[in-house]
Amino acid sequence: MSSLIGDSVASPLVWGVTLVLTIGLLLVDLLVIARRPHEPTMGEAARHLVFFVGLAVVFGAALWMFAEPHALSADPGPEFFAGWLTEYSLSIDNLFIFIIIMANFSVPRQYQQTALMIGIVLALLMRGIFIVIGAAAINQYSWIFYVFGAFLLWTAVKLAREGSNDDDQEEYEENRLVRFAERHLPATTDYDRTRLFTRENGKRLITPMFLVVITLGTTDLLFALDSIPAIYGLTSDPYLVFTANVFALMGLRQLYFLIGGLLQRLIYLSYGLAILLGFIGVKLVLHAMHENELPFVNGGEHVGWAPDIPIWLSLLVIVGTLAVTAAVSLLVSRNMTQEEIEKRTISLGEPGEGSAKG
Repeated sequence: MSSLIGDSVASPLVWGVTLVLTIGLLLVDLLVIARRPHEPTMGEAARHLVFFVGLAVVFGAALWMFAEPHALSADPGPEFFAGWLTEYSLSIDNLFIFIIIMANFSVPRQYQQTALMIGIVLALLMRGIFIVIGAAAINQYSWIFYVFGAFLLWTAVKLAREGSNDDDQEEYEENRLVRFAERHLPATTDYDRTRLFTRENGKRLITPMFLVVITLGTTDLLFALDSIPAIYGLTSDPYLVFTANVFALMGLRQLYFLIGGLLQRLIYLSYGLAILLGFIGVKLVLHAMHENELPFVNGGEHVGWAPDIPIWLSLLVIVGTLAVTAAVSLLVSRNMTQEEIEKRTISLGEPGEGSAKG
Protein backbone atom coordinates (compact mmCIF):
# COMPACT_ATOMS: atom_id res chain seq x y z
CA MET A 1 0.00 0.00 0.00
CA SER A 2 2.83 2.41 0.84
CA SER A 3 4.31 1.98 -2.63
CA LEU A 4 0.98 2.86 -4.21
CA ILE A 5 0.72 6.02 -2.11
CA GLY A 6 4.30 6.89 -2.97
CA ASP A 7 3.55 6.58 -6.69
CA SER A 8 0.57 8.94 -6.42
CA VAL A 9 0.45 12.62 -7.26
CA ALA A 10 -0.46 13.13 -3.59
CA SER A 11 2.04 12.80 -0.76
CA PRO A 12 1.35 10.50 2.23
CA LEU A 13 0.35 13.62 4.20
CA VAL A 14 -2.21 14.67 1.56
CA TRP A 15 -3.54 11.11 1.48
CA GLY A 16 -3.91 11.18 5.26
CA VAL A 17 -5.70 14.54 5.28
CA THR A 18 -8.03 13.40 2.49
CA LEU A 19 -8.96 10.21 4.35
CA VAL A 20 -9.55 12.07 7.62
CA LEU A 21 -11.78 14.68 5.93
CA THR A 22 -13.71 12.00 4.05
CA ILE A 23 -14.33 9.96 7.20
CA GLY A 24 -15.26 13.15 9.06
CA LEU A 25 -17.86 14.16 6.48
CA LEU A 26 -19.34 10.67 6.49
CA LEU A 27 -19.54 10.57 10.30
CA VAL A 28 -21.22 13.98 10.48
CA ASP A 29 -23.75 12.89 7.86
CA LEU A 30 -24.44 9.62 9.65
CA LEU A 31 -24.84 11.30 13.05
CA VAL A 32 -27.16 14.01 11.72
CA ILE A 33 -29.35 11.49 9.90
CA ALA A 34 -29.38 9.10 12.87
CA ARG A 35 -30.57 11.85 15.21
CA ARG A 36 -33.40 12.99 12.92
CA PRO A 37 -34.48 10.51 10.25
CA HIS A 38 -36.52 12.43 7.69
CA GLU A 39 -37.22 12.92 4.02
CA PRO A 40 -35.22 15.99 2.97
CA THR A 41 -37.02 18.89 1.35
CA MET A 42 -36.14 19.94 -2.19
CA GLY A 43 -34.34 22.99 -0.80
CA GLU A 44 -32.29 20.93 1.64
CA ALA A 45 -31.32 18.38 -1.02
CA ALA A 46 -30.44 21.16 -3.48
CA ARG A 47 -28.24 23.00 -0.97
CA HIS A 48 -26.32 19.86 -0.05
CA LEU A 49 -25.92 18.86 -3.69
CA VAL A 50 -24.61 22.30 -4.64
CA PHE A 51 -22.17 22.09 -1.71
CA PHE A 52 -20.72 18.73 -2.80
CA VAL A 53 -20.61 19.63 -6.50
CA GLY A 54 -19.00 22.98 -5.65
CA LEU A 55 -16.48 21.21 -3.44
CA ALA A 56 -15.59 18.85 -6.30
CA VAL A 57 -15.17 21.77 -8.73
CA VAL A 58 -12.93 23.66 -6.28
CA PHE A 59 -10.88 20.52 -5.63
CA GLY A 60 -10.45 19.85 -9.36
CA ALA A 61 -9.54 23.49 -10.04
CA ALA A 62 -6.91 23.36 -7.29
CA LEU A 63 -5.42 20.24 -8.84
CA TRP A 64 -5.49 21.89 -12.27
CA MET A 65 -3.62 24.97 -11.01
CA PHE A 66 -1.24 23.58 -8.39
CA ALA A 67 -0.67 19.83 -8.86
CA GLU A 68 2.53 18.95 -10.67
CA PRO A 69 2.53 16.45 -13.56
CA HIS A 70 3.59 12.99 -12.44
CA ALA A 71 4.55 9.66 -13.98
CA LEU A 72 1.02 8.37 -13.31
CA SER A 73 -0.74 11.63 -14.06
CA ALA A 74 0.36 14.02 -16.79
CA ASP A 75 -2.62 16.35 -16.23
CA PRO A 76 -4.04 15.88 -12.69
CA GLY A 77 -6.81 18.50 -12.99
CA PRO A 78 -8.34 17.38 -16.30
CA GLU A 79 -7.92 13.73 -15.30
CA PHE A 80 -9.83 14.33 -12.05
CA PHE A 81 -12.69 16.10 -13.85
CA ALA A 82 -12.90 13.36 -16.50
CA GLY A 83 -12.96 10.68 -13.81
CA TRP A 84 -15.44 12.53 -11.61
CA LEU A 85 -17.88 13.17 -14.46
CA THR A 86 -17.65 9.54 -15.57
CA GLU A 87 -18.23 8.21 -12.06
CA TYR A 88 -21.09 10.66 -11.52
CA SER A 89 -22.81 9.65 -14.75
CA LEU A 90 -22.50 5.96 -13.87
CA SER A 91 -23.86 6.74 -10.39
CA ILE A 92 -26.92 8.47 -11.87
CA ASP A 93 -27.68 5.32 -13.84
CA ASN A 94 -27.35 3.35 -10.61
CA LEU A 95 -30.02 5.52 -8.98
CA PHE A 96 -32.60 3.60 -11.01
CA ILE A 97 -31.64 0.44 -9.13
CA PHE A 98 -31.60 2.23 -5.77
CA ILE A 99 -35.15 3.49 -6.31
CA ILE A 100 -36.30 0.00 -7.27
CA ILE A 101 -34.67 -1.48 -4.16
CA MET A 102 -36.42 1.08 -1.94
CA ALA A 103 -39.76 0.33 -3.58
CA ASN A 104 -39.24 -3.43 -3.47
CA PHE A 105 -38.65 -3.36 0.29
CA SER A 106 -41.26 -0.64 0.88
CA VAL A 107 -38.76 1.54 2.75
CA PRO A 108 -40.62 4.47 4.38
CA ARG A 109 -39.49 7.76 2.86
CA GLN A 110 -38.14 9.14 6.15
CA TYR A 111 -35.77 6.15 6.51
CA GLN A 112 -34.40 6.14 2.98
CA GLN A 113 -31.65 8.66 3.77
CA THR A 114 -30.18 6.30 6.36
CA ALA A 115 -30.29 3.32 4.00
CA LEU A 116 -28.61 5.32 1.23
CA MET A 117 -25.95 6.70 3.55
CA ILE A 118 -25.00 3.24 4.80
CA GLY A 119 -24.95 2.06 1.18
CA ILE A 120 -22.60 4.93 0.26
CA VAL A 121 -20.22 4.05 3.12
CA LEU A 122 -20.17 0.42 1.96
CA ALA A 123 -19.59 1.56 -1.62
CA LEU A 124 -16.59 3.68 -0.59
CA LEU A 125 -15.09 0.79 1.37
CA MET A 126 -15.50 -1.67 -1.49
CA ARG A 127 -14.31 0.78 -4.12
CA GLY A 128 -11.28 1.54 -1.95
CA ILE A 129 -10.40 -2.15 -2.05
CA PHE A 130 -10.89 -2.28 -5.82
CA ILE A 131 -8.77 0.85 -6.27
CA VAL A 132 -5.85 -0.71 -4.37
CA ILE A 133 -6.19 -3.98 -6.30
CA GLY A 134 -6.43 -2.12 -9.61
CA ALA A 135 -3.39 0.05 -8.89
CA ALA A 136 -1.35 -3.00 -7.83
CA ALA A 137 -2.37 -4.88 -10.98
CA ILE A 138 -1.49 -1.93 -13.23
CA ASN A 139 1.90 -1.57 -11.54
CA GLN A 140 2.72 -5.24 -12.08
CA TYR A 141 1.02 -6.14 -15.37
CA SER A 142 0.67 -3.71 -18.27
CA TRP A 143 -1.56 -6.24 -20.07
CA ILE A 144 -4.31 -5.65 -17.49
CA PHE A 145 -5.38 -2.70 -19.67
CA TYR A 146 -6.41 -5.23 -22.34
CA VAL A 147 -8.65 -6.92 -19.74
CA PHE A 148 -10.14 -3.62 -18.52
CA GLY A 149 -10.72 -2.43 -22.10
CA ALA A 150 -12.40 -5.66 -23.21
CA PHE A 151 -14.63 -5.65 -20.13
CA LEU A 152 -15.75 -2.07 -20.75
CA LEU A 153 -16.47 -2.78 -24.42
CA TRP A 154 -18.58 -5.79 -23.40
CA THR A 155 -20.39 -3.64 -20.81
CA ALA A 156 -21.02 -0.94 -23.43
CA VAL A 157 -22.60 -3.44 -25.83
CA LYS A 158 -24.73 -4.84 -23.00
CA LEU A 159 -25.94 -1.34 -22.04
CA ALA A 160 -26.78 -0.47 -25.64
CA ARG A 161 -28.80 -3.67 -26.01
CA GLU A 162 -30.68 -3.01 -22.77
CA GLY A 163 -31.42 0.52 -23.93
CA SER A 164 -32.93 -0.71 -27.20
CA ASN A 165 -35.00 -3.40 -25.48
CA ASP A 166 -37.80 -1.00 -24.58
CA ASP A 167 -40.68 -3.47 -24.41
CA ASP A 168 -38.92 -6.16 -22.43
CA GLN A 169 -37.71 -4.55 -19.20
CA GLU A 170 -36.49 -7.12 -16.71
CA GLU A 171 -38.01 -7.20 -13.28
CA TYR A 172 -35.88 -6.64 -10.24
CA GLU A 173 -34.55 -9.86 -8.72
CA GLU A 174 -32.98 -10.21 -5.30
CA ASN A 175 -29.45 -11.58 -5.25
CA ARG A 176 -28.55 -14.89 -3.66
CA LEU A 177 -27.11 -13.38 -0.48
CA VAL A 178 -30.36 -11.51 0.24
CA ARG A 179 -32.47 -14.59 -0.52
CA PHE A 180 -30.28 -16.64 1.81
CA ALA A 181 -30.69 -14.06 4.61
CA GLU A 182 -34.47 -13.99 4.13
CA ARG A 183 -34.75 -17.76 4.26
CA HIS A 184 -32.28 -18.62 7.04
CA LEU A 185 -32.20 -15.66 9.44
CA PRO A 186 -35.04 -14.94 11.88
CA ALA A 187 -36.68 -11.78 10.60
CA THR A 188 -39.58 -9.41 11.06
CA THR A 189 -41.47 -7.75 8.22
CA ASP A 190 -41.93 -4.51 10.20
CA TYR A 191 -39.45 -1.64 10.30
CA ASP A 192 -38.12 -0.58 13.71
CA ARG A 193 -37.11 2.94 12.70
CA THR A 194 -33.65 2.60 11.09
CA ARG A 195 -32.47 -0.30 13.25
CA LEU A 196 -30.93 -3.33 11.57
CA PHE A 197 -31.97 -5.62 14.45
CA THR A 198 -34.93 -5.65 16.81
CA ARG A 199 -36.45 -7.82 19.52
CA GLU A 200 -39.88 -9.41 19.50
CA ASN A 201 -41.03 -11.62 22.38
CA GLY A 202 -37.45 -11.72 23.64
CA LYS A 203 -36.12 -12.99 20.30
CA ARG A 204 -33.50 -11.10 18.28
CA LEU A 205 -34.62 -10.56 14.68
CA ILE A 206 -33.28 -8.83 11.59
CA THR A 207 -35.40 -5.99 10.24
CA PRO A 208 -36.16 -5.19 6.59
CA MET A 209 -33.55 -2.42 6.89
CA PHE A 210 -30.90 -5.12 7.35
CA LEU A 211 -31.93 -6.68 4.02
CA VAL A 212 -31.99 -3.27 2.33
CA VAL A 213 -28.42 -2.57 3.47
CA ILE A 214 -27.22 -5.97 2.25
CA THR A 215 -28.93 -5.38 -1.10
CA LEU A 216 -27.40 -1.92 -1.49
CA GLY A 217 -23.97 -3.20 -0.48
CA THR A 218 -23.93 -6.13 -2.90
CA THR A 219 -25.33 -3.91 -5.67
CA ASP A 220 -22.54 -1.38 -5.07
CA LEU A 221 -20.05 -4.22 -5.37
CA LEU A 222 -21.33 -4.96 -8.88
CA PHE A 223 -21.26 -1.25 -9.74
CA ALA A 224 -17.59 -1.08 -8.75
CA LEU A 225 -16.77 -3.74 -11.35
CA ASP A 226 -17.78 -1.23 -14.05
CA SER A 227 -16.70 2.05 -12.54
CA ILE A 228 -13.15 1.25 -11.39
CA PRO A 229 -11.91 -0.08 -14.78
CA ALA A 230 -13.61 2.93 -16.43
CA ILE A 231 -11.81 5.51 -14.35
CA TYR A 232 -8.48 3.70 -14.65
CA GLY A 233 -8.93 4.26 -18.36
CA LEU A 234 -8.73 8.00 -17.67
CA THR A 235 -6.01 8.16 -15.01
CA SER A 236 -3.58 5.69 -13.46
CA ASP A 237 -3.18 7.75 -10.28
CA PRO A 238 -4.92 5.98 -7.36
CA TYR A 239 -5.40 9.29 -5.52
CA LEU A 240 -7.35 10.80 -8.42
CA VAL A 241 -9.34 7.57 -8.78
CA PHE A 242 -10.22 7.62 -5.07
CA THR A 243 -11.15 11.30 -4.84
CA ALA A 244 -13.25 11.13 -8.04
CA ASN A 245 -15.21 8.26 -6.51
CA VAL A 246 -15.60 10.08 -3.18
CA PHE A 247 -17.02 13.23 -4.78
CA ALA A 248 -19.30 11.23 -7.10
CA LEU A 249 -20.76 9.22 -4.21
CA MET A 250 -21.01 12.15 -1.77
CA GLY A 251 -23.66 13.93 -3.81
CA LEU A 252 -25.55 10.79 -4.77
CA ARG A 253 -27.96 10.77 -1.80
CA GLN A 254 -29.09 14.35 -2.41
CA LEU A 255 -29.48 13.66 -6.13
CA TYR A 256 -31.73 10.70 -5.30
CA PHE A 257 -34.25 12.94 -3.53
CA LEU A 258 -33.79 15.98 -5.77
CA ILE A 259 -34.38 14.74 -9.28
CA GLY A 260 -37.07 12.13 -8.51
CA GLY A 261 -39.30 11.78 -11.57
CA LEU A 262 -36.78 13.64 -13.75
CA LEU A 263 -34.67 10.50 -13.67
CA GLN A 264 -37.34 8.69 -15.68
CA ARG A 265 -37.03 11.28 -18.44
CA LEU A 266 -33.38 10.45 -19.12
CA ILE A 267 -34.64 7.85 -21.57
CA TYR A 268 -31.40 7.62 -23.57
CA LEU A 269 -29.04 7.44 -20.59
CA SER A 270 -28.12 3.82 -21.32
CA TYR A 271 -27.06 4.79 -24.85
CA GLY A 272 -24.99 7.69 -23.55
CA LEU A 273 -23.23 5.49 -20.99
CA ALA A 274 -22.67 2.83 -23.64
CA ILE A 275 -20.91 5.38 -25.87
CA LEU A 276 -18.90 6.67 -22.92
CA LEU A 277 -17.79 3.22 -21.72
CA GLY A 278 -17.11 2.12 -25.30
CA PHE A 279 -14.87 5.15 -25.85
CA ILE A 280 -12.94 4.48 -22.62
CA GLY A 281 -12.69 0.79 -23.54
CA VAL A 282 -11.12 1.67 -26.91
CA LYS A 283 -8.82 4.13 -25.13
CA LEU A 284 -7.66 1.37 -22.76
CA VAL A 285 -7.03 -1.11 -25.58
CA LEU A 286 -5.02 1.49 -27.54
CA HIS A 287 -3.02 2.31 -24.42
CA ALA A 288 -2.36 -1.40 -23.83
CA MET A 289 -1.14 -1.75 -27.43
CA HIS A 290 1.05 1.32 -27.02
CA GLU A 291 2.62 -0.24 -23.88
CA ASN A 292 2.37 -3.82 -25.17
CA GLU A 293 4.61 -6.50 -23.65
CA LEU A 294 2.58 -9.59 -24.56
CA PRO A 295 4.76 -11.92 -26.68
CA PHE A 296 1.88 -13.01 -28.95
CA VAL A 297 0.97 -9.40 -29.85
CA ASN A 298 3.40 -7.75 -32.31
CA GLY A 299 6.18 -10.04 -31.07
CA GLY A 300 6.09 -8.49 -27.61
CA GLU A 301 6.98 -5.06 -28.98
CA HIS A 302 5.05 -1.83 -28.53
CA VAL A 303 2.53 -1.21 -31.30
CA GLY A 304 3.83 2.02 -32.79
CA TRP A 305 0.69 3.11 -34.63
CA ALA A 306 -1.52 2.81 -31.52
CA PRO A 307 -1.95 6.36 -30.15
CA ASP A 308 -2.56 7.38 -26.56
CA ILE A 309 -5.77 9.43 -26.57
CA PRO A 310 -5.02 12.72 -24.76
CA ILE A 311 -6.98 13.59 -21.64
CA TRP A 312 -8.36 16.82 -23.16
CA LEU A 313 -10.03 14.76 -25.89
CA SER A 314 -11.38 12.30 -23.29
CA LEU A 315 -12.82 15.17 -21.26
CA LEU A 316 -14.38 16.69 -24.39
CA VAL A 317 -16.00 13.36 -25.36
CA ILE A 318 -17.32 12.78 -21.82
CA VAL A 319 -18.85 16.26 -21.45
CA GLY A 320 -20.23 16.21 -25.00
CA THR A 321 -21.76 12.75 -24.65
CA LEU A 322 -23.44 13.55 -21.34
CA ALA A 323 -24.72 16.92 -22.57
CA VAL A 324 -26.16 15.49 -25.79
CA THR A 325 -27.67 12.49 -23.99
CA ALA A 326 -29.41 14.69 -21.40
CA ALA A 327 -30.60 17.26 -23.96
CA VAL A 328 -32.00 14.71 -26.43
CA SER A 329 -33.59 12.67 -23.62
CA LEU A 330 -35.39 15.69 -22.16
CA LEU A 331 -36.37 17.03 -25.59
CA VAL A 332 -37.88 13.74 -26.78
CA SER A 333 -39.52 12.81 -23.46
CA ARG A 334 -41.16 16.25 -23.28
CA ASN A 335 -43.56 15.19 -26.03
CA MET A 336 -44.20 11.72 -24.57
CA THR A 337 -46.94 10.66 -22.20
CA GLN A 338 -46.06 9.22 -18.81
CA GLU A 339 -47.12 5.77 -20.05
CA GLU A 340 -44.74 6.02 -23.01
CA ILE A 341 -41.90 7.09 -20.73
CA GLU A 342 -42.51 4.16 -18.42
CA LYS A 343 -42.32 1.76 -21.37
CA ARG A 344 -38.78 2.97 -22.01
CA THR A 345 -37.69 3.00 -18.38
CA ILE A 346 -38.06 0.71 -15.44
CA SER A 347 -41.33 1.08 -13.57
CA LEU A 348 -40.24 2.51 -10.25
CA GLY A 349 -43.40 2.44 -8.16
CA GLU A 350 -43.97 4.45 -5.03
CA PRO A 351 -42.48 3.22 -1.75
CA GLY A 352 -45.09 2.33 0.82
CA GLU A 353 -45.25 3.61 4.35
CA GLY A 354 -46.00 0.39 6.13
CA SER A 355 -44.28 -2.94 6.45
CA ALA A 356 -41.86 -4.48 4.01
CA LYS A 357 -42.83 -6.89 1.31
CA GLY A 358 -44.04 -10.26 2.36
